[in-house]
Amino acid sequence: MKLVIHPPVERERLERIVAAAGPMQVVNAASTDDAAAALADAEAFFGKITPPLLAGASRLRWVQAPTASLEHYIFPELAAHPCTLTNMRGLFSDVIAEQVFGYILCFARNLHLYVRNQLAARWAPVGGEDERVSFTTGPGVVNAIDRAHRPLTDATLGIVGLGSIGSAVARLGLAFGMRVIAVDPVQTEAPEGVLSLWKPERLPDLLAASDFVVIAAPHTPATEQLFRRPQFHQMKRSAYLINVGRGAIVNLADLKAALQAGEIAGAGLDVFEVEPLPPDHPLWSLPNVILTPHVAGYSPQIAARHLNLLLDNIGRFLRGEPLRNIVDKGRWF
Repeated sequence: MKLVIHPPVERERLERIVAAAGPMQVVNAASTDDAAAALADAEAFFGKITPPLLAGASRLRWVQAPTASLEHYIFPELAAHPCTLTNMRGLFSDVIAEQVFGYILCFARNLHLYVRNQLAARWAPVGGEDERVSFTTGPGVVNAIDRAHRPLTDATLGIVGLGSIGSAVARLGLAFGMRVIAVDPVQTEAPEGVLSLWKPERLPDLLAASDFVVIAAPHTPATEQLFRRPQFHQMKRSAYLINVGRGAIVNLADLKAALQAGEIAGAGLDVFEVEPLPPDHPLWSLPNVILTPHVAGYSPQIAARHLNLLLDNIGRFLRGEPLRNIVDKGRWF
């Protein structure tokens, strides 16, 4: 048997892969031509597969994607191919859930506003007698936002996508005493304590009930541009949107308009339709928005988890055991 790797990995990682592969030949292909030649009789591939590489791989049975997201990975020929595709989902769940609660706690305790006050050396408690803050969102447009400090024990957390990340977010929400509800197209079991797990058709019900709406779904044909102006109208005016899924799920022009009109209270965004977000984009200047540059999955733990999943799947493939993280290629996850 043969495993082809392309792009090539560094020496230390390659040594671990070769050790796990045992009798299976490992080709660390430095060029596309080298990868194509090696794939002619290879059963397994790790890296970035392309239509030309796939076309010449007559014996290929398993492809391991190096990423969790697959919107830029899957192509029609791969979707139709009989090989098994696996990905790297599940590595980031706890890390991204912590980032989600960073946003939630900032909004609940107004920490994003206090940081701005600190930079201006301004002693200005938020809440108390004046629980609304006015700000300008455009020429002649002034909005007022409820800025009372909000206890999470009185809040409902709505999760869109209850996979590994969404489930980790749910567990943290329950630990904070929140009421947790979710929608998901395939999950039938939720962490203990989740009050409702609905199919995506119930998204309007989730939006209407939630104080914090967390998007933890992948980019798929079904989720692209899922959040537009009608969805923001379905949310509470006091609710916050948090997106750690994929930028293509939220139409930023519609989100900007909803925020400027005061239709929702704010947003915490780690992913965007266009990355980097242009420096002149209006979202940068809105005080009720927290922006981070696609870093929710950053952690020193991820590299080791990434390698360990690959090594585990190599062992499973050699032994003929079920692989981890098998992808439904038609759904992109």
